Amino acid sequence: MADMVKELNTLLADYQVLYQKLRNYHWNITGENFFELHLKFEELYTGVAVTVDDIAERVRALGAKPLSTLKDQLAAARLKEDETVPDGRTMVANLLADYESLDGWLRTAAADADSAKDVPSRDLLEGIIGGEAKTMWMLRTFLGR
Repeated sequence: MADMVKELNTLLADYQVLYQKLRNYHWNITGENFFELHLKFEELYTGVAVTVDDIAERVRALGAKPLSTLKDQLAAARLKEDETVPDGRTMVANLLADYESLDGWLRTAAADADSAKDVPSRDLLEGIIGGEAKTMWMLRTFLGR
């Protein structure tokens, strides 16, 4: 279970970075798509907050401690913060890239959970994958892909 805890904590860290990136974009979006993207980013960070909580609670259920400080989360995260304030289209493209990265990591972790016969972790991860698929489709569609 130590490997699964490590994977879950890394995903927790990644989602914390995504959460803050979404907040940054929500607060700083300007331009012609302001209304649409301002609302979409809020919707997304609200959903990510639930994902963060679910992953942290699964780590606790496995008898371990979730990464709980920003310092520890930033050190463990594979996703990177965006210290810039790009235009709305670039924001969406950046988020799509993050969600695509997360999708691969989630699928790997779900397969690892399945191999370890950790059904609750596998089910949690597969549920997240399903929800993120719609998000990626919507982001791609916004970009005309």
